[in-house]
Amino acid sequence: MEEKTKAMLDKQNGNNKDRISRILSESLIKATDTYQTPPQIIWVDNSTIATLGNFSASTGKAKAKKTFNVSALVAASLANGKVLNYRASLPEGKRKILYVDTEQSRYHCHNVLERILKLAGLPTSIDNENLDFICLREYTPSVRIEVIDYALAQDQSYGLVIIDGIRDLLLDISQRLSSTRRRRKKVTSNRQGLLTKT
Repeated sequence: MEEKTKAMLDKQNGNNKDRISRILSESLIKATDTYQTPPQIIWVDNSTIATLGNFSASTGKAKAKKTFNVSALVAASLANGKVLNYRASLPEGKRKILYVDTEQSRYHCHNVLERILKLAGLPTSIDNENLDFICLREYTPSVRIEVIDYALAQDQSYGLVIIDGIRDLLLDISQRLSSTRRRRKKVTSNRQGLLTKT
């Protein structure tokens, strides 16, 4: 029995080495390679701050108005135009926005949703088909990740994904990295912009 278990482990390790070797090879960036510029989708003044498919983060001290800042950015994306200093242009077929809040109550999330709609010049009494706003504060980190993965898998038209409180997707901030890797799923997205507020 021991030999059979050892053989299985050796095979798994071999498969893992092959997988890691393949990933390493596919991940190499070479000077001789050429790449297309990804579509730019959000600007502040004349500086690009988001491109389709890339990850960005909005960070700052507590009570530094990060949520208001992100609200203006989302409103510009929803309007597909200019709001305050933000200008956005999401491509056709990628105009939907997924806004996930892991920190605030439903009441406060609703206030943020109303602010976004007002800034975008849209009615606050009608749901907008291009904005899905979900509040996940009451759920565990693993459930939050499952819900986000499910939402992204169900709708490929998201061009912008906001996770307000990405730290709350960790199971325990003080966990060792190896433990976190074993117990945490990776939030995946296909061709979406992701802006996180920490």
